[in-house]
Amino acid sequence: MKENLLNKSNKLFLTVNDIANNLSISKESAKVAATRYVKSGSLIRLKRNLYITSEKFKGLTESELFQIANFIQVPSYISLTTALSYYGITTQQLQNIIESISLKRSKVQKVKNIQFRYYKIKNSFYTGFQINNNYFIAQPEKAFADAVYLTSIGKYSVDFESIDFKKLNSTKVAEFLETINSSSITINFWERLCKRYKI
Repeated sequence: MKENLLNKSNKLFLTVNDIANNLSISKESAKVAATRYVKSGSLIRLKRNLYITSEKFKGLTESELFQIANFIQVPSYISLTTALSYYGITTQQLQNIIESISLKRSKVQKVKNIQFRYYKIKNSFYTGFQINNNYFIAQPEKAFADAVYLTSIGKYSVDFESIDFKKLNSTKVAEFLETINSSSITINFWERLCKRYKI
């Protein structure tokens, strides 16, 4: 079948232009083909003009899932429990959930069996991330600061009992939290955490 040629592409994601080139068809025909392949299940639409073959999606690595999370909502970076688990800072494991911080809006997008969750934060707090293996991920302390901030305002819930605080630099966490400026609620929440867990 012609769509099998798409699995041979060395690109993780495919645009309409990629589909046209791989199948040696026009761009207009590629648009029609993409719609047909999505309906048949051989192609998955991640967002407008961004697809992945079902075959490739089945074998995605953690790194590739993180790349997809970055692409579904731009700009965004991996954070919260997903990042804390990646760094070995929490024993809490999320099954088939990838969490990210976003500037645009909070939303959940399901792709097959994976939930991509995005949490919106203020522009001033959109910092403290780095590029790693072709995806953006929060630094350990920023991933924790994001969790503290969103939990303090009731928009997230983190299991603090599962956190290994010895793996975090509390000074860095405090510095990130101070960039929120307006949220004394968050600073008070952080201070209570410090007392309770002797951070």
